[in-house]
Amino acid sequence: MHLISVNAGRDRTSDDRSGPDGAFADGLRTGIDKRPVTGPVAVAAPGPKGVAGSGVAGDTVVDLRHHGGDHQAVYAFAREDLDGWQRELGRRLPDGSFGENLTTGGLDVNGARIGERWRIGTDLVLEVASPRIPCRTFADWLGEAGWIRRFTQQAAPGAYLRVVTPGEIRAGDPVTVVHRPGHEVSVSVVFRAMTTERALLPAVLAAGDALDPKVRQKALAYVERQEAATARQEPDA
Repeated sequence: MHLISVNAGRDRTSDDRSGPDGAFADGLRTGIDKRPVTGPVAVAAPGPKGVAGSGVAGDTVVDLRHHGGDHQAVYAFAREDLDGWQRELGRRLPDGSFGENLTTGGLDVNGARIGERWRIGTDLVLEVASPRIPCRTFADWLGEAGWIRRFTQQAAPGAYLRVVTPGEIRAGDPVTVVHRPGHEVSVSVVFRAMTTERALLPAVLAAGDALDPKVRQKALAYVERQEAATARQEPDA
């Protein structure tokens, strides 16, 4: 398992259409256009969501309300999954095409468990936090018809990661799983629970404190609604 590339992006606008074959919607500003970076790149916890952006030095996050912060400090996507989309879409998808900071090789990103920890290089330790949920910006960037639906059906979204121990990384660094939790709540399971299979939401609570707070809140709200519905259906004693 290794790091194929470290990718960082700068602020792009609807006038800048040099990315993959898609085109931005009018007025769109985004940092989704990630390109491989040469040499070592520092990675550290950026700070709270809404204020801080990416944990990757030199990487731009434009929409701080929906992206960035400690629970989305780094985004990883497997090269193997990019290759699958290349074949399906019939177009080249360079490393960073899906806005990922880390393009990995030989690592089951979607099968990783929430709270799983990876050491990359010598010092950096990252913790799997949540799946990426596709948005309109992603669809506009790729320029593929029905992209959000197609990406969602695959249930292979890649993983957002927290920074546990900061460090420097570069392309070619080994990736080692240094901690794997005992539960079965994977990135893919959380993604399905948040999108197409809401009945899975109670199960994701097994990941405990490692869950992204927004995911936990959504799962708890679902459980409360189910319990309330059950209580209404029970006959009076």
